[in-house]
Amino acid sequence: MPFTLTRPTFPAFSARRFLHAGLALAALLFAAEIPAHAHSPGDVRQNRAGEASIVSVTRIDERTRDLMVHSPAMQSDIPVRVILPKSWETEKERKFPVLYMLHGGNDDYTSWTRETDIEELARNTDVLVVMPDGGKFGYYSDWHSGKRLWETFHTGELVRLMEKSYRAGSSRAIAGLSMGGFGALNYTAHHRGMFRYVAAMSSYVDLNEPSVRLTLQLGAQRDGVDISEVWGDPVRDFTIWQEHNPAAMPRSFRGTRVHLSSGDGTVGPLDTGHPLDVMLVGSVAETVLPRQVRRFASALRSAGVTTTTHIYRPGTHSWPYWQQELHGIWPAVVRVLGQ
Repeated sequence: MPFTLTRPTFPAFSARRFLHAGLALAALLFAAEIPAHAHSPGDVRQNRAGEASIVSVTRIDERTRDLMVHSPAMQSDIPVRVILPKSWETEKERKFPVLYMLHGGNDDYTSWTRETDIEELARNTDVLVVMPDGGKFGYYSDWHSGKRLWETFHTGELVRLMEKSYRAGSSRAIAGLSMGGFGALNYTAHHRGMFRYVAAMSSYVDLNEPSVRLTLQLGAQRDGVDISEVWGDPVRDFTIWQEHNPAAMPRSFRGTRVHLSSGDGTVGPLDTGHPLDVMLVGSVAETVLPRQVRRFASALRSAGVTTTTHIYRPGTHSWPYWQQELHGIWPAVVRVLGQ
């Protein structure tokens, strides 16, 4: 079913928000690594459509595998880490529920196993956990320029490949943090019915929020790139921006359970041991999120979407808090997937 857009209102831009946005820029969480304008993305998608294939498989441990996947959409090989279900070897005809996990900006497909105990959480379940690479600043989007087609790869090619080669079933959930949470929300809205559950941790959810727009634009300038490669010009291509703006599509989440979480930016015991500048960046980056998360959650509930939120204090934009949040949502993920 097509997703639906709600035309947004633009909040007033205050000096305080400008300060928050400028400081959040230091986190490089919303920066986009994007080169200069090209041809119609629709034509590029059609030409690149095809079936992904596994180039190689590396055994990490008893149940963890690293796949190198060739993507026709991306015209390159993309790494994907997979944790196999506990009954993978004993129930060879069974199809398994799937949890897709998306990493944040300036990171990669190894982050969830590097920074959390997801392998231990999944140990006694029959959930297939799939952690694809999404590019350091890929924004989980089919770029307006056509140079990167991350969404086509993740929601089309990779889903079909997991069904074909790893016995993935139709019961799916998706979770992500920061840029990955933004991607998880957009994938859910664009492909209604694909995911039963979506969780976005410490993710910006409204591209019309002045702090988010300013940080995106300044971050792109800092890297000498052009944000319009991803979604076009924010004014001229307003519709495209809204098609990638979760806050503009609340009705598109109907039928999926949504969980939104963030800290309030307060430094706490879990930040102990981090350098002062890291704590400051993590604090400021998280401070701008609770208000937009609450507003989006309210819009979702008004649209009839089952939504839970967790705004916690203390909480900064850092892995110890996302590890805790992963443990918090895990029972719901397993239950919704039918485990």
